[in-house]
Amino acid sequence: MKKHIAVLPGDGIGKEVTRGAIEVLRAIGERFGHHFSFSYGEIGGGAVDELGTPLPDETIELCKNSDAVLLGAVGGPKWDRLPVHLRPEKGLLKIRKELDLYANLRPTNYYSSLADASPLKKEIIEEVDLLMVRELTGGLYFGKPSERVERDGSDAVVDTLFYQKEEMVRVIKLAFELARNRSGKVTSVDKANVLESSRMWREVAEEVAKEFPDVALEHMLVDNAAMQMVRNPKQFDVVVTENMFGDILSDEASVLTGSLGMLPSASISEKGPYLYEPIHGSAPDIAGQNIANPLATILSVAMMLRLSFGLEKEAEAVETAVNEVLNSGFRTRDIGSPGKKMVTTTEMVEEVKATILDNETINSIMGCYV
Repeated sequence: MKKHIAVLPGDGIGKEVTRGAIEVLRAIGERFGHHFSFSYGEIGGGAVDELGTPLPDETIELCKNSDAVLLGAVGGPKWDRLPVHLRPEKGLLKIRKELDLYANLRPTNYYSSLADASPLKKEIIEEVDLLMVRELTGGLYFGKPSERVERDGSDAVVDTLFYQKEEMVRVIKLAFELARNRSGKVTSVDKANVLESSRMWREVAEEVAKEFPDVALEHMLVDNAAMQMVRNPKQFDVVVTENMFGDILSDEASVLTGSLGMLPSASISEKGPYLYEPIHGSAPDIAGQNIANPLATILSVAMMLRLSFGLEKEAEAVETAVNEVLNSGFRTRDIGSPGKKMVTTTEMVEEVKATILDNETINSIMGCYV
């Protein structure tokens, strides 16, 4: 198989972790007989510095003409004082709109080898396997007006939460479709006791549920969901929610694995390429030090192999390699603990690659390919 991937390293550690993920993709290509080619585009603060915009038109075209997009991270304090339209995060929001990436899938899985990296008790987090489905192109992040204003002689601000019903329908329907192939439960998170948008969200969830009689639906207010995420996370299977709530809750879920550096994501469109990225930020405080955790980006590559290319065995090989490396005690700083083998970003990538290229467990996954 031949596939072309647009790579948008972005800012900070984005360059380091995408470099590592590409090395893992090349190892998969070598082991399974595929060819992956790569083209690079600018996004975020670096794009502002070089081209005067957080998302150049050339980057948009590159992405639209690729089979998938791999993104690192954007932003940093260097650009905090820029006008709003030049902030690096605007590039991220715009690429989501341009590619119509309407849903972001954020899985959170329990790693027994990382139980000591989480601040939560082992009995709370063991066997956690939840999937956050976050609406990605509507809500507060895209509503207009969004500006500072003067009201009654005082400074004020306004942000607008706007959704069309169709935007809610498609992401909630996707959540039900995904739950049908998992444990058959959807938790819809809203703030229906306060917000009109959440009341519509809840109505839509009820309507969609009628099409999926084999999937159970429960509603949960977002404040309760935030508590339940750390109190009893095993109760969740598929969690679906609007843009801002999903952003916050999925970051909270990082405590279940011990680090944001372990959480991958996939952004889904109805047509066109999907985009894959770790959910962590650009971490400018550690950029260039070769200590960032590349595993979230590597696991995002596994999602790419599965969802964009239909390569299930290859995706399983990447996930198995990550597990094997963690079980062998290798750790980057964010998931380090006494007695473990502390490694750099580059060394962690090399361990994953070596496991993919020469490991008996991977041989069993390959099956007839061996």
